[in-house]
Amino acid sequence: MPASLIPLARDIWTAASSQVFLGMDVGSRMTVVRLASGFLLVHSPIRPADALKSELDALGEVRFIVAPNKYHHLYAGEFSAAFPDARLYVAPGLEEKRKDLGFHGILTEEPEPFWEDSLEQHVFQGIPAVNEVVFFHPASRTVIFTDLVFNFSSGLTPGQKLFALLYGVYDKTAVSRLTRYILLGDRKRARRSADRILEWDFDKVVLAHKDIVHEGGYEAVKKAFEKL
Repeated sequence: MPASLIPLARDIWTAASSQVFLGMDVGSRMTVVRLASGFLLVHSPIRPADALKSELDALGEVRFIVAPNKYHHLYAGEFSAAFPDARLYVAPGLEEKRKDLGFHGILTEEPEPFWEDSLEQHVFQGIPAVNEVVFFHPASRTVIFTDLVFNFSSGLTPGQKLFALLYGVYDKTAVSRLTRYILLGDRKRARRSADRILEWDFDKVVLAHKDIVHEGGYEAVKKAFEKL
């Protein structure tokens, strides 16, 4: 079924699509934020099918595209081609991994001037293999993760349930075992980053894979971060 935009809160939409990882469809989610300027920022783009592109055009002008970590970049090039006037920003280190991408900037601890009045961001430290940049939309109290946190709770196929059980993310909001035991490089720096994110006043939690946490997200993330 073609991906379609679903309203999450005022000025935020998501769209989910199929994505195969290690032979299993773990899905992938794109988030769209309408900025105070009226322009659209697309976070972790999925494949820009014609129908999805039309939906975005109906919302406003896609002016910014964000590849938020070293893994969520597969469709950044296609999305940039579909919206040639948009500026592409990438997570630190992705500029080396994807030298073919014509990006306009590397994400830092400070939001770009184009979206600083709508979004906050933090480059999560201590997990250099991922270098995820986490975003926060204060107006809707929504935090946007990519691969740092998972939640596989509902409507799972047998393969997805197996994936969730193996990675320790079944039926809960959690940091995966892969991150905690293999990818984590500096626990102290990761803890500082976790504390920084917990300074934000959020309730909703958007995740790139499977279920969104629509309420109670702060406590769910706080509990997930306890294992870092």
